[in-house]
Amino acid sequence: MSWIPFKIGQPKKQIVPKTVERDFEREYGKLQQLEEQTKKLQKDMKKSTDADLAMSKSAVKISSDLLSNPLCEQDPTFLEMVTALDTAMKRMDSFNQEKVNQIQKTVIEPLKKFSGVFPSLNMAVKRREQALQDYKRLQSKVEKYEEKEKTGPILAKLHQAREELRPVKEDFEAKNKQLLEEMPKFYSSRIDYFKPSFESLIRAQVVYYTEMYKIFGDLTEQIDEPGLTDEEREKENEAKLNELRALSIVADD
Repeated sequence: MSWIPFKIGQPKKQIVPKTVERDFEREYGKLQQLEEQTKKLQKDMKKSTDADLAMSKSAVKISSDLLSNPLCEQDPTFLEMVTALDTAMKRMDSFNQEKVNQIQKTVIEPLKKFSGVFPSLNMAVKRREQALQDYKRLQSKVEKYEEKEKTGPILAKLHQAREELRPVKEDFEAKNKQLLEEMPKFYSSRIDYFKPSFESLIRAQVVYYTEMYKIFGDLTEQIDEPGLTDEEREKENEAKLNELRALSIVADD
């Protein structure tokens, strides 16, 4: 939201106390910041869930490609290991989809709905600003006639100007009062509104990573070779790589 007041001639009389105007600008500024943060959070959450889905889909694609690799047909042990990996990746993708659906429903959608309230608020502020400009314009008109010599025609015009000013002044004061009362309430309501959403986000993440711990624990038990440390596996892989390098078809010229 952006608020750019109209520029008109200012009346000599201070029709809105500076303290009131400061209060209004402070409360409205907080809401402008809240809108910006809400939109950014909604965008970031969408990026995060899209990235999560892309990650699990890619993992499933890799395990599926490995299953179709000719090595799986030639080596039953390798086939068993890749099959276990493929099953784990599909389970991960399923739980990830559930997590993303939960976040979409309980976090992203509420953020979107909350952001949808700001255009109405912005319009209310614009109506208040228009009422203020009308108030200033008519107050200036009254002041102009008050400064003139009090002849019959001038007094008649002054009376008419004051009559025009009265409802406009009341309209502005009503709009101003309503906004000053309701903007702080709206700002404070954000906590009660968003708290359930972020509690749901935390629960969804806890459930997901608990399941991931189980899935990858099961996978480790299925593919792990007992008695070999990571260092020993690394040395074994290096030895096999050296054997491949020794072949004439890959030897350096």
